Amino acid sequence: TRLGRQEILAEWLDDVPGALWNLTMFDKRPDPPPLKRMAIAIDPAGGDKPESDETGIIVGGIGIDGNGYVIQDLSGQLSPDGWANRAIEAYDRHEADFIVAEMNYGGQMVEHTLRTVRRNVPIKKVTAKRGKFVRAQPVAALYEQGRIFHCGYFQQLEDQLTQWTPDLGYSPDRLDALVW
Repeated sequence: TRLGRQEILAEWLDDVPGALWNLTMFDKRPDPPPLKRMAIAIDPAGGDKPESDETGIIVGGIGIDGNGYVIQDLSGQLSPDGWANRAIEAYDRHEADFIVAEMNYGGQMVEHTLRTVRRNVPIKKVTAKRGKFVRAQPVAALYEQGRIFHCGYFQQLEDQLTQWTPDLGYSPDRLDALVW
């Protein structure tokens, strides 16, 4: 919890003005109920060089109670083959219904890369038409209403959610995948 990070890990945690999330939104970390739908979401990066962005890969689903559950954060600095394999391994392991892939960066290359690993994997292609902040607002509101939960501790994801503001000038890969 936020208190544990402050007391045990000696971290000073203040809310970031302008961020859509705050750490109290992650205080409840339940085990998920049976999930009626599960997806693997990908915000792909262009490469795995030290200066490259990470590829955001988030596993989540909707429970029979209608709430959202974040199950796993598999994001990392991966090659295209690396993120495609990681996403499809998660798809198999979690018996997901489909993979959601953002097509803005790379376009058809994203689908092609996934299909190179598994030809018939179901892919829901999404294209961002509005800014990240605008796309993220409804999702952050669901967290605020207590309708999305993290089933585990995802420190890098939670740090990115609680610290990113549009004026920072970088693309939040984990946040983007979570929103999809």
